[in-house]
Amino acid sequence: MKEGGDGFVRADQIDLKSLDEQLERHLSRAWTMEKKKEEERGGGRGERQREDWEIDPSKLVIKGAIARGTFGTVHRGVYDGQDVAVKLLDWGEEGNRTEAEIAALRAAFSQEVSVWHKLDHPNVTKFIGATIGGRDLNIQTENGHLGIPSNVCCVVVEYLPGGALKTFLIKNRRRKLAFKVVVPMALDLARGLSYLHSKKIVHRDVKTENMLLDKTRTVKIADFGVARVEAQNPNDMTGETGTLGYMAPEVLNGDPYNRKCDVYSFGICLWEIYCCDMPYPDLSFSEVTSAVVRQNLRPEIPRCCPSSLANVMKRCWDANPDKRPEMDAVVAMLEAIDTSKGGGMIPLDQPQGCLSCFRKNRGP
Repeated sequence: MKEGGDGFVRADQIDLKSLDEQLERHLSRAWTMEKKKEEERGGGRGERQREDWEIDPSKLVIKGAIARGTFGTVHRGVYDGQDVAVKLLDWGEEGNRTEAEIAALRAAFSQEVSVWHKLDHPNVTKFIGATIGGRDLNIQTENGHLGIPSNVCCVVVEYLPGGALKTFLIKNRRRKLAFKVVVPMALDLARGLSYLHSKKIVHRDVKTENMLLDKTRTVKIADFGVARVEAQNPNDMTGETGTLGYMAPEVLNGDPYNRKCDVYSFGICLWEIYCCDMPYPDLSFSEVTSAVVRQNLRPEIPRCCPSSLANVMKRCWDANPDKRPEMDAVVAMLEAIDTSKGGGMIPLDQPQGCLSCFRKNRGP
């Protein structure tokens, strides 16, 4: 890993060709040093010292799966008496990945852990710990003990019973949310992102699916699988990283980008929280990419949306990253909005509805 001019770790680039060789050399040195320490402690009977973010597997109980993703599953669990969510990542499944690919994924995992375990904010999911799977683990489940192969890693975070923000919005798609609910939810997300950016962290996949709700419906940012410490040189942060519909034009176009890509994504999330609808539901990936970049396509803001909120959306999703506000400025704009007079969307079956723009086919 290289460092930028101000000492920030540049973890946004991974050299797949040499990473496995570097990892092998590192593990070899670590194994030699560990063996020497164990011999000094008396015949190799002692345990290696855990990292400050590393969990004690004997305190973890894994329960049923609650979500499945590309690289693994998310389970309910209990760690040291606390309700938790456990993300199990299996990178060598069915032998479909090379050693270099697995090494790259391990490096990305280490980056996720190194980013997450230092964070402390009420709108960021609390990180509890992880294991990096250097050896087989024996973890307790509801049905006994489970041997977890060495290629499986796990991340343990606080369990948030409210589920994903996206799911909550879909449930309210017909009746919509009151304005006095919309703005506080948007503020939760804005404050969390502002905090991340203050720590030089670019999330890179801001979307309502990656935001979770606690039992009081506080929004918390989750899933740092593609989070990166911001590079000092924007040219060092390139590549299409994110989710269709939320990705900024510069990211879609493969251009250099910075934390302002999160601001763009926040603007889309803000529209989604207000409308309880999905952006561009009828367009393909290529259609969205072309229209967002070349035709300045954005979600259509309903006529009933207060100008104070519409202005935040428009400023956040400006095509020019330099014209987008910083997230702390977004927080200030949202805090200044008066919700006492209403301003939320009106369901279709009520008079004075303003949802006519959702009945027509949206597209470029």
